[in-house]
Amino acid sequence: MIFEELTLLPEPAARRELLSGHALVLNVLRPPYPVVGVGLLRILRVRETGADSLEITAGYDNYERLDG
Repeated sequence: MIFEELTLLPEPAARRELLSGHALVLNVLRPPYPVVGVGLLRILRVRETGADSLEITAGYDNYERLDG
């Protein structure tokens, strides 16, 4: 599978339709301060970590900073 084709697809759809059958590790990219994700969670990178395992990095369309 060419993982570049998954870039920017919504994560739930990509996981359900294209990545089923793999063990997955999901990392969500975020700023280094408290935020809430806004919009869709999208695939940013997929990396093979084994024969049937993948590491996914995903991020939201936007982030809203939380004032604490």
